[in-house]
Amino acid sequence: MSVEHPELPRASVLDVPLAIADYNAVLDWMAAVVAARERAFLSAAAVNLVMSAREDAAVRRAVLEASLLVPDGQPLVWALHLLGHPAATRVYGPDLMALHCARAERDGTRVYLYGGRDEHALAVLACRLRERFPRLLIAGGHAPPFRPPTPAEQERVAADIDGSGAQVVWVGIGQPKQELWMAAMRPRLRAPLLVGVGAAFDFHAGLVSQAPAWMGRNGLEWAYRLAREPRRLWRRYLRYNPLFVAAFARQYLEHRRDERE
Repeated sequence: MSVEHPELPRASVLDVPLAIADYNAVLDWMAAVVAARERAFLSAAAVNLVMSAREDAAVRRAVLEASLLVPDGQPLVWALHLLGHPAATRVYGPDLMALHCARAERDGTRVYLYGGRDEHALAVLACRLRERFPRLLIAGGHAPPFRPPTPAEQERVAADIDGSGAQVVWVGIGQPKQELWMAAMRPRLRAPLLVGVGAAFDFHAGLVSQAPAWMGRNGLEWAYRLAREPRRLWRRYLRYNPLFVAAFARQYLEHRRDERE
């Protein structure tokens, strides 16, 4: 299928191509994908996803199959700045979801919610979104089990999403699980756009509090989340954050050496 949407500039951090764009540019890209009835998927990439892609070949394939990856974490934005891309800005998954819901409410885009801790949490999310965006068309939703779904379950979910007429499927099952799911399901779904936004479902449902804005701007959101969910998140942050710093330091030194030559 030919690409109808405008291409956004990108640059690689540890071999993961990240968009250099602001919220409006990404929202316009999403709208163009839907209007052209393409089949694309977008992920709001955090450090965790970048490092998972370095360690796991299946995750790497899924990440590189994504139509667009945006820098969800502030450390990735700083990395892009150091590599000579000062226009790079953070595109935070929860904020992207909220901004798109506001647009979707105006233009009638139908959305589907795939994710959540369970069906009750998903129902709370849908209720909160409708309170905030009264005219938002939520075509349907599904909270998958924590175990891998069976082929029969995948077929039922695909049929439900296609039958709903959704144009954008929001996916909130955590990284890299959601990227693997989107890569596997992308050929099977008619919805033009799948969007992975990690913990945005929990945040918008009010199940987990978000870090203060100043912590996000200073790259400290991980510390806030770790303090509130240490048993679930300690391996991700205490392992991957130091590995990311070390790996990017090597990329940055190579970048500087290439600049001097």
